[in-house]
Amino acid sequence: MSDDFNLSFEPTRDKRALRKQLQAERLAMADRHERSVHLQQVLRVWLVGRQERTIGAYWPIKGEFDALPALYRWSEAEPDRRIGLPVVDRETKHLRFHVWYPGCPMEEDAYGIPKPKDTEAFEPELLLVACVGFGPRGLRLGYGGGFYDRTLADLRPRPYTVGVGYMHGHVPWLEAEPHDVPLDAMLTEEGVFWQRA
Repeated sequence: MSDDFNLSFEPTRDKRALRKQLQAERLAMADRHERSVHLQQVLRVWLVGRQERTIGAYWPIKGEFDALPALYRWSEAEPDRRIGLPVVDRETKHLRFHVWYPGCPMEEDAYGIPKPKDTEAFEPELLLVACVGFGPRGLRLGYGGGFYDRTLADLRPRPYTVGVGYMHGHVPWLEAEPHDVPLDAMLTEEGVFWQRA
């Protein structure tokens, strides 16, 4: 898929401003639905070769790619596959993952994001992570809260992490900070952008 959407100006090197810029551009993409359809296909094909039985995902906000339809199709293939959505522990600021399925009871968390209500918690073997932006070697630009980095630093065994996002969020000069936990793979609407060997 060709990238018809170009940054309107040189991206800022200030991460807070860059986050705002990339989110605004993502929301303004006229072809976001088409890109989403392509990324759904990429994700479904990529999952065919995976052995994990449990996947942690996210509820899409602010124009993020919605991975849940592809994940639901994945879960239908075998009865012991589970999908989870994050629930924030207010004290530790870590994420726990609770079983999600279409139609399951939901409630809003402290940030106004829907989360499963009273479903079983589990530790995912694979974790899909939304990206505001991404850089080389699995670097991810999130929203700045550090929830995923804190969670990944403590999970044992560490789940395989795969970022999902649109190519407009590629920031080639992005550099890691000491707390950043790199992703194991990055998928975009154009295919597998990067995967750890």
